Amino acid sequence: MSPTPSSAIPTVYLVDDEDVLRDALAWLLRSRRLLSEGYASAEAFEAMLDQRSAQGPYLPQDPCCLLLDVRMPGMSGLALFERLIERGLIEVMPVIFLTGHADVPTAVAAVKRGAFDFVEKPFSDNALVDRVEQALARSAEVIAQRREMQDVERKLAELTDRERDVMRLVIAGRPNKLIADELDISVRTVEVHRARVFEKMDVKSAVELANLLRDVKL
Repeated sequence: MSPTPSSAIPTVYLVDDEDVLRDALAWLLRSRRLLSEGYASAEAFEAMLDQRSAQGPYLPQDPCCLLLDVRMPGMSGLALFERLIERGLIEVMPVIFLTGHADVPTAVAAVKRGAFDFVEKPFSDNALVDRVEQALARSAEVIAQRREMQDVERKLAELTDRERDVMRLVIAGRPNKLIADELDISVRTVEVHRARVFEKMDVKSAVELANLLRDVKL
């Protein structure tokens, strides 16, 4: 399992209508030093998400995952899963379905839709917690990637329009002379802008800059 940031507090959400199972899962997770929050219905869990979304779209800032029962009174686990897809949460909050034998085909279909995994009841405690830890590691990776992207976007916002023009041509592999000709500026001016771009983006080469921005639409 990849280490989560030292400041991060992973949380495992438990959504199951059986009190006994939620309590057993919470105890099992505590035995592996994992925090959990239990919800007796999909509606209760969604109400929590709605509350946290009051000031805007909710995106967890710490690693988390969801253990979700397939069959429950009211909203089913599968219906909640579809709502989580709509909210854009299943990457940062990986979903592990808890399913009876009859629900296995449904759970398999959910995995194809993006669920992290399904665990068939009765389950092996160790195998379940191992998958939970792997889901939390995935969540931590997604959160780290999003923070890195936000940092890149913050740095980009500090560039002037001319610096952006130079940066695009640097990424395209143009030498300073061609950049100067294309932008109708002096080579010295290109050099100055290029140096400022490298400084603001915190890179030391055009290759490093290109790698940093490979997933960014400019």
